[in-house]
Amino acid sequence: MADKNITCKMCGQEFTFTVGEQEWYSERNLNEPKYCKTCRAERRKQKEKQNNIHNDSVKKAA
Repeated sequence: MADKNITCKMCGQEFTFTVGEQEWYSERNLNEPKYCKTCRAERRKQKEKQNNIHNDSVKKAA
């Protein structure tokens, strides 16, 4: 197995998917990443923000 270069679907930057990362993903039966670490973090923040907005609206409705 060797490091893989992958192009991020969000920003278009190329990032390295290392052998260690590949093994970690494989052990957990995960697909290889489609986004670089920076974009994954940004997407995670956006999802958290959406979840907080949703949770706040549910609390107000109750």
